[in-house]
Amino acid sequence: MERVAITRMMGVKELRRMARKEKSGRVAARMLAIANVLSGMSRGMAAQLAGMERQTLRDWVHRFNAEGRAGLRDRPRSGRSWELGEADRHTRCVIVETGPDPERDGLARWRRIDLKTWLKNECGVAYHERSVGQRRKRLGYRHMSVRPAHPQGDPDARKDCKENFAAQVAAVLPARAKGHAIERWFQDEARVGQNGTLTRIWARRGSRPRLTRDQRYAWADIVGAGCPARDAGVALVMPDANIPAMNRQLEEISRPVVRDAPAVIIIDGAGWHKPGGKLVVPDNITLLHLPPYSPELNAQEHVWEYLRHNYLAGRLFDTYDDIVDACCTAWNAFAAAKDQSQSIASRDWRCLG
Repeated sequence: MERVAITRMMGVKELRRMARKEKSGRVAARMLAIANVLSGMSRGMAAQLAGMERQTLRDWVHRFNAEGRAGLRDRPRSGRSWELGEADRHTRCVIVETGPDPERDGLARWRRIDLKTWLKNECGVAYHERSVGQRRKRLGYRHMSVRPAHPQGDPDARKDCKENFAAQVAAVLPARAKGHAIERWFQDEARVGQNGTLTRIWARRGSRPRLTRDQRYAWADIVGAGCPARDAGVALVMPDANIPAMNRQLEEISRPVVRDAPAVIIIDGAGWHKPGGKLVVPDNITLLHLPPYSPELNAQEHVWEYLRHNYLAGRLFDTYDDIVDACCTAWNAFAAAKDQSQSIASRDWRCLG
């Protein structure tokens, strides 16, 4: 093996000083190996102490002589070329987004090993499982929790609700409200009971943490509404969600509504939310019903999720009064936090103003 002399005029002390300041441990090890050689250590021993072969040290000496300190840094690697063409990559994106067909593929979701098999069978390329995951990330995909979707929900109706929200508001507003600023409130009910909620907690990797969950069935309903733009909200804790509870809720909402600024209440289509009969809607309130089976359009759902996970999960309620007290404490803590409603329940749909 040819012995390569170290030609860079740099002292041992200077190399060791730079190694101490170097953030990359790999680069620092190379500097120390060269410093050890300059101080008289054999190249085999210097390479062994640095965790490399003698031939590898020789290669680093070549780069050090040519480029100095910069030559000891790792250079970007091109890696394995992407073997899929543009058409195949598009097909793969479609396959990932649509998911497997249970009848055809016998699976409910794609795993990396399943995509690996599909790529080999359909595209004729072989990747390691880790490579499949890396390429998925490069295409912008992540492993996420899904939201529930009712089989009778109408995607077109949900899309129309978001894109033409202002027109829908204008259609339900009474004539006296024309030309006034409109407050937008979201209303919903949440059932809180002894058969409570589990949530995420911090725990050591590999452990199986437990959280208290009662098996009894006493409950109360939080009937609540919020106006994210004003960071305002009102709520009642009731034995049941029904028309009397809804009438009380509408009375409470009508009080904080700004004068000459009628409120539109975005609300779902529950039976006790329908006008007529015994439901009494104050004059300064107009109800706008969401498309059926579309809870994700109601921002108040996110408030309930926040309360459950941060205040009500893992609790043991011995009596109905304990449930009511916990609900009141949770709502009051949420309402007292400045800008909390804006942060959790704001929507970017355009409203009349």
